[in-house]
Amino acid sequence: MPNPNISIPAALMGEPTRAAILMALCDGRAHTAGALADALGISAQSASNHLSRLIEGELLTVVRQGRHRYYWLASTMVAQSIEALAGIAAPLRDELLQRSRAHEQMRLARCCYSHLAGALGVKMLEALLARGMLLPAANSATGRTLYVLGEAGARWASRAGFRFTQGDANPKYAISCIDWTERKNHLAGLLGTQLLAGLIESRYLEAVIEGRGLRITPRGEAMLQTEFGIDLREPAFRSA
Repeated sequence: MPNPNISIPAALMGEPTRAAILMALCDGRAHTAGALADALGISAQSASNHLSRLIEGELLTVVRQGRHRYYWLASTMVAQSIEALAGIAAPLRDELLQRSRAHEQMRLARCCYSHLAGALGVKMLEALLARGMLLPAANSATGRTLYVLGEAGARWASRAGFRFTQGDANPKYAISCIDWTERKNHLAGLLGTQLLAGLIESRYLEAVIEGRGLRITPRGEAMLQTEFGIDLREPAFRSA
């Protein structure tokens, strides 16, 4: 068996700007080229060139959603490699991607078209996957994840009185959607629409009169903690 050619990823990681991009993406979020350029203080063209090199070297992947392109680390192995290097490296300038405070009132919970978005939408998808209620089924042509409802999810929906469609014939029955404030995935598609409708009908969430914001009721707060282990006091729900 030939030895792996580690010089290729090493050379890509060894360039300071690309190293800074990779470190920024270790937060597990998806970012646009423009956001990375602003955070790192480089031109949009420079960011685009470096991102192209990292994709060619299979260190990053890109997802097209609407007219935007979002960049992720290609795998957990890439993140682990970066973290291992960080443990033996001299300190690198710490670049943080900042969120506008104007978005804070929308971050907790909101409607994204007809499905749940914001910090709560992201946490709900993570909890559904962790509990086997939702199962990854395939990837779309644009890099988004397709899901199917698991047996545990069907049981919970029945117990909670939610009307979930069981079939997955529609290719967008349940699909990941990158959240524009959290830069992590929330649940979209038909199942995402049904989930939001059920949360509102069961009075776990209430629509805010103006805008797309949603209010979590005391009843909803108790259900989220009991059924999904979601604690609204955790850092994800605090203002940035």
